[in-house]
Amino acid sequence: MVMQRYLLTYIGVVLTLNLHHLIRAIEVPRDPSIQESLHQPPTITKQSVKNYIVDPRDNIFIECEAKGNPVPTFSWTRNGKFFNVAKDPRVSMRHWSGTLAVDFRSGGRPEDYEGEYQCFARNDFGTANSNKIFLQVSKSPLWPKENLDIQEVHEGAQLILACNPPPGLPPPAIFWMSSSMEPIHQDKRVSQGHNGDLYFSNVLQEDSQTDYSCNARFAFTHTIQQKNPYTLKVLTKHPLNETSFRNHTDIYSARGITERHPSFMYPVGSPSSQMVLRGEDLLLECIASGVPTPGIMWHKKGGDLPAGRTKLENFDKALHIANVSEEDSGEYFCLASNKVGTSRHVISVIVKAAPFWLDEPQNLILAPGEDGRLVCQANGNPKPSIQWLVNGEPIESSAPNPSREVTGDTIMFRDIQSGSSAVYQCNASNEHGYLLANAFVSVLDVIPRILAPRNQLIKVILNNRTLLNCPFFGSPIPTLRWFKNGQGSTLHGGNYKAHENGTLEIIRARKEDQGTYTCVATNLLGKAQNQVRLEIKDPTRIIDGPKDAVPKKGSTVYLVCRTIHDPTLRLTVSWLKDDVPLYLGTRIKKEDDGLTIYGVSEKDQGYYTCVASTELDKDTARAHLTILDPSLNRMTLPKARPDRPRDLELTDLSERSVRLTWIPGDDNNSPITDYIVEFEEDRYEPGRWQNHSRYPGSVNSAVLRLAPYVNYQFRVIAVNEVGSSYPSLPSERYHTNGARPEYNPTGVQGAGTAKNNMVISWTPLSATQVYGPNLRYIVKWRRRDTRESWSNRTVKGDVSQYTVTQTPIYTPYEIKVQAVNDYGMAPEADTVIGYSGEDYPKAAPTDVRLKVVNSTAVSLQWSKVYPETVQGQLKEYRAYYWRESSLLKNLWVSKKKQSMSFSGDRTRGIVSRLFPYSNYKLEMVVANGRGDGPRSDTLEFTTPEGVPSTPRYFRIRQPNLETITLEWEHPEHPNGNLIGYTLRYQAFNGSKTGRTVVENFSPNQTRFVLQRTDPISRYRFNLRSRSQIGEGEPATGESPLPLNEALPTSGNKTVKSYLAKTYAELVDLTPGEKYMVRVFVKGNDTISSNVTFETSAAYTKPPRDIATQGWFIGLMCAIALLVLILLIVCFIKRSRGGKYPVRENKDVPLDPDDQKVDNGSFDYSDEDNKPLQGSQTSLDGTIKQQESDDSLVDYGEGGEGQFNEDGSFIGQYTVKKDKEETEGNESSEATSPVNAIYSLA
Repeated sequence: MVMQRYLLTYIGVVLTLNLHHLIRAIEVPRDPSIQESLHQPPTITKQSVKNYIVDPRDNIFIECEAKGNPVPTFSWTRNGKFFNVAKDPRVSMRHWSGTLAVDFRSGGRPEDYEGEYQCFARNDFGTANSNKIFLQVSKSPLWPKENLDIQEVHEGAQLILACNPPPGLPPPAIFWMSSSMEPIHQDKRVSQGHNGDLYFSNVLQEDSQTDYSCNARFAFTHTIQQKNPYTLKVLTKHPLNETSFRNHTDIYSARGITERHPSFMYPVGSPSSQMVLRGEDLLLECIASGVPTPGIMWHKKGGDLPAGRTKLENFDKALHIANVSEEDSGEYFCLASNKVGTSRHVISVIVKAAPFWLDEPQNLILAPGEDGRLVCQANGNPKPSIQWLVNGEPIESSAPNPSREVTGDTIMFRDIQSGSSAVYQCNASNEHGYLLANAFVSVLDVIPRILAPRNQLIKVILNNRTLLNCPFFGSPIPTLRWFKNGQGSTLHGGNYKAHENGTLEIIRARKEDQGTYTCVATNLLGKAQNQVRLEIKDPTRIIDGPKDAVPKKGSTVYLVCRTIHDPTLRLTVSWLKDDVPLYLGTRIKKEDDGLTIYGVSEKDQGYYTCVASTELDKDTARAHLTILDPSLNRMTLPKARPDRPRDLELTDLSERSVRLTWIPGDDNNSPITDYIVEFEEDRYEPGRWQNHSRYPGSVNSAVLRLAPYVNYQFRVIAVNEVGSSYPSLPSERYHTNGARPEYNPTGVQGAGTAKNNMVISWTPLSATQVYGPNLRYIVKWRRRDTRESWSNRTVKGDVSQYTVTQTPIYTPYEIKVQAVNDYGMAPEADTVIGYSGEDYPKAAPTDVRLKVVNSTAVSLQWSKVYPETVQGQLKEYRAYYWRESSLLKNLWVSKKKQSMSFSGDRTRGIVSRLFPYSNYKLEMVVANGRGDGPRSDTLEFTTPEGVPSTPRYFRIRQPNLETITLEWEHPEHPNGNLIGYTLRYQAFNGSKTGRTVVENFSPNQTRFVLQRTDPISRYRFNLRSRSQIGEGEPATGESPLPLNEALPTSGNKTVKSYLAKTYAELVDLTPGEKYMVRVFVKGNDTISSNVTFETSAAYTKPPRDIATQGWFIGLMCAIALLVLILLIVCFIKRSRGGKYPVRENKDVPLDPDDQKVDNGSFDYSDEDNKPLQGSQTSLDGTIKQQESDDSLVDYGEGGEGQFNEDGSFIGQYTVKKDKEETEGNESSEATSPVNAIYSLA
């Protein structure tokens, strides 16, 4: 059995090596000189599609193009027979091509050329076939004439208008319109099916307002065929024009249409099935009738609809699944539902597949004596059959070839010989289609050729990566080697890396790498060689570049640019301004080591870049000029974060260090204090930038220490007092060479997760500690204090733990984890002690003894368990106890188990916080890291009687000045037989206290009324519950403030706190107020503390009589002065106007103004100054004066003021405003004395 296993392994290795040899075929270069000189069998490069439909109005072109050497010739078959192109004058073949052209300009019918065509391309080395091209002419037949009867249907019934379009090629697109060419409106109720028919889920009277015509559009001929229209007559119980139905929410019930259960119009029958080919789109359709119109929902049995490829169409009646695959097969069902019910239709989807490639045969170029193979693997449903052809003929009927062996889908070539070149065709076919692939086998016998120019001179910059190219070709494939300066050793390894394509890579060019290199390509037929001369040049560097400057306007600026370069190269120094070439003139001059700008102005502000370049490399340095107006002070400019550093450059490249140089950005008026250098590596954590180092703001170059085998990329961030700049653009990458690791993983530990394992874990090395490719960890372990050898396993570098199985229970192990890569191993790792997994303890504590200490605690003693029974690390002894019952009758208790832990290897402990006067049970266990062990025997004990807890809900109320009422509830935990309550209280007034009075109450009393003897003093109360043992904790409180001392308050307030807080903040307190603070536990109104405090008084002024207030006296004086002025003005006006005669009652018509006044009223003006009839009213509602301005109408707003005969004032000055005037003039005058004065002025 062992021999057989080794034999199988050997065969597997030989087969793998052999396949590798087979796969490695010769590739012909694209060099035209090689292509033209090598013989090559034909290859089809262009052909028409398999199903080729042409427009009958155009000429026919059947494409077939191929390449090969010699140039292939072409022939055709039609319907399996040779097609003689020369005999048909309408058919021609394009020059240097096999494309057929059929010209109908001189007559002929395109239908005569329908059929199956196949193209053959031949030369001396084989024949290639095209696909079989089935040519068809597009057809757009006319619609057959038919007389369509009027479609009579009852309102609410279903209806299908059949289209039945003529069979066109390709099938036409269908759409419905009226005879007036108006499109038919489609919705959830009326829609077109995929077959072109028009479906009505239920017919309404409005459907008869138009006719319906099916139209077929033929894409190739750009024609539309129209079917005779259908006329629809709807039989209804209600006319359409009844207005009572127009806005009804349920049109069906309003029109008397009977509701119907959904039923399917398409598909017909249940269930149905549908077949689709893999890669095509699947369209499932369900169209239902019913009243009201049913909605459609789609589901797949046993799963969800395909995500991302599913789309609902045609108002959810069609389910479209794109790019169908085999997993889309199954049962789909559509649910049609309305308020009457639901119908279901199941569609079984079967996915078949036309043949598709798994491994398409590829061209094979071999040398004589080599081996190779052609593979043709295809799949489909049903499984396709594979047929091989050679040069267009079945391989079975071809000439025998001893080097060829056909096995199913593979052709093997062994020791192939010249003259075996041919084109092989693979045909994979099933009932749904076929695939045809051409692959030639070309046997070439070519001596090696070097394809690169001879004796090249390559110049490179020091420390740059260099590629020396030596493309070659030959058959058999040549072996290429590189030599330097004619030495015999092959260049490979170290600083050199030879690639299979003939390129020699010099990882970092050094001065000693300069010289002549020779590449030699060798095969069985000969060899070829070429030489390349390599020269190493010093890099071009700007050693002193321009600096940012802020010159004053009109001054002269000098921007320095000193360079070094290789003396054998020609150096060119140019300047850019804002990345555009700088124009040099009389004001701007380029010096040998810099640039001088005379008389700078605002237009000179910007970025200046010095570019030092040779034919091989260049270096740049950049600075910014800020032109400052002399009137501005730099210190007044706003400060901001610095601009990002720029133009990062790596120099002085070595194994473990590199110099990074950058150009500082503008400091934006705040000096740069620091530069932060960050790096990113793209192998382990790409995209993550990490801090590398920090440097003072005065430097712009630093030597960075590097780790091996890291592909570094750096960026720099500038920092000033305002903040940090944006990171600079990244530098170019620099890859350090690998080395063996110098560090081992940290945090090594071993611990079990099960009783028979140990998980060894560690913190992996960081990206800068890997040091080389293929990082691995060697995990070693062995049992401590034994002489057994180390066990070890090697795991990948991305693993951070390893599980050792089949370990004994809780056994110490010595553990090491050592890093290793392809360059070697890290130093020997430190030894760490770990333990395998624990199991549950096997023994319980014994000899457990219990002693009651008091009513709430008991002491325990026990004997230690043996260490071997712990089966792990002893964590603690643990006591489980629970309250079985209370000695008080009818008192419910919780039997929830509680525990008390005793850490370490102890033998005694105390269980506290027990309830007095109760029966308890207790068990002991041993606990380790895995869990608890078995439990000890159960002990029972009884706690003695204790003191009661605090009386609950202690409330103090003062309904009047004579009495204080105390109320409370029984304590939550009596802790024994309750024998009564003790109340202690004393009166107090400020700092004075009275004597303490003690009252004892029976256990049933929960209320006490105190008759106050002193109506001024307040009282402090202390209430305790009593048992036979003594008194419990008190409930305390104070009587409320007397009524004559109380300030307005908003009542009691509650401030919530939380378990994590030991304080609460009280806000919105009243100054000078006394407060009492009580603290309760939520759900228990027992007072745990009672504090009284008084807030400090706010600053208030003593009350004053309003008559002595300054503001009041000033206000009264102002009013008196205004009244005095008003009287003076009135008398002056009166003296101007003379006497005001009394108008006697006469039969004289009253003026409109006079009509507002009763008989005996007085006129307000002289008759001479009376306003004219019809005088205009101003915009503000007052009457315009014609002659005199002395009318007292101006003094008020009405005519109700009264005077004596001598004109003395006998009425109040301010009068009511006429209602009509008020309503007609919104901007009326003010009636205050102040406004009156303004109107008189």
